[in-house]
Amino acid sequence: MNFPDTFFQNNRKTLRDNIGTNTPIVIVANGLLQKGSDATYPFHQDANFWYLTGINEPDIILVIDSNQEFLIIPGRSEVREFFDGATDSSSIEKTSGITTVVGQKAGWEMLSKIIKKSKKVATLAANPGYIKQLGMYTNPARQNLIKHLKTIERSVEFIDIRLTLASMRSLKQPIELQAIQKAIDITTETLSEVIKRTNFEKYRYENEIEADISGGFRRRGADGDAFTPIVASGKRACTIHYDANNAKLGKNELVIMDVGAQFNNYAADIARTVSVNKNPSERSQAVYNAVLEACEYAKSQLKPGVMMKEYELSVRQFIGKKLKELGLIKIINPKKLMRYYPHATSHFLGLEPHDAGDYSKPLQDGMVLAVEPGIYIAEESIGVRIENNVLITTSGVKVLSGSLPCTLS
Repeated sequence: MNFPDTFFQNNRKTLRDNIGTNTPIVIVANGLLQKGSDATYPFHQDANFWYLTGINEPDIILVIDSNQEFLIIPGRSEVREFFDGATDSSSIEKTSGITTVVGQKAGWEMLSKIIKKSKKVATLAANPGYIKQLGMYTNPARQNLIKHLKTIERSVEFIDIRLTLASMRSLKQPIELQAIQKAIDITTETLSEVIKRTNFEKYRYENEIEADISGGFRRRGADGDAFTPIVASGKRACTIHYDANNAKLGKNELVIMDVGAQFNNYAADIARTVSVNKNPSERSQAVYNAVLEACEYAKSQLKPGVMMKEYELSVRQFIGKKLKELGLIKIINPKKLMRYYPHATSHFLGLEPHDAGDYSKPLQDGMVLAVEPGIYIAEESIGVRIENNVLITTSGVKVLSGSLPCTLS
């Protein structure tokens, strides 16, 4: 299933209509990042840039002006072209529906005239180079673009369009829903095969499970993993984004598998918890049942018009009651909840596992969310997470991952 150029053309038109014709729009693709020596990490495109162009090449700049649109293609050395290949302008034109594709020198001359005339530009604001809370460095492409634009016109006014694009992307079009559903189907079919008791009993290490999941995605036609798979057993399941996936499985442990296939750039994000022992302990079963009830409660609260903040508070209150029933807390307050449930219940899903969306606005028909309550008891080495993907509809939700049962053993 390929996305037609009309998909990207319509997205650009919608963005143009939202921003207005008096402000030029300039958006840059991600750049390559060094892995070591002369090697790079696998390229991952900026989701907004792909949404507007369909192009999976680095360093290209998209310009949308009042009466024209064009792409600026970076030059490549002869050596780089030998190793990485030359940029195929005809393919880029066909994919994006943009017929004006120019080199750096001509492209920046065209863009300079536009910026000097307008004195303003709509673009995606750059994150800081390092996000301390997440402990990660960011792709420098947006920062470099903004610096370059300032050299053209020092007083240029920047208009941040992140929320505009987030609102657009959160409402899924039919072809997007098809891609998401395919990614989900690949994920559920693979997990169904892996957790089948006769198969699951053969695993001795977390990485054996991971290998079968990633291999299953590829065999079923996925681009690959939408994110680094999480296969966490025992106490390791209490580290939310554990991804070492190298521990030996204990016979009485639970295993969280939080994984998702990527298909045509769209992601699935599904989690299931399975018992290594086919007869889990009463305590493990009780914790699992509490999370399963929370999952059903969360889904029942989702519908058009719901505010995400109010929804999250409601689900957290429900999980708080379950924690009291499990004897883990005596009173429900944020600090005590955080100890056993440190993450949000839902996030948008689409081009990214944690996709763009405006959390300050009510839910609408056509949005796709992940629903993933969990309970994590480090002192008991028990972690449980159940995650489904749902589509908001006029009547509530449609569970897109419903073909995969939620059972512990």
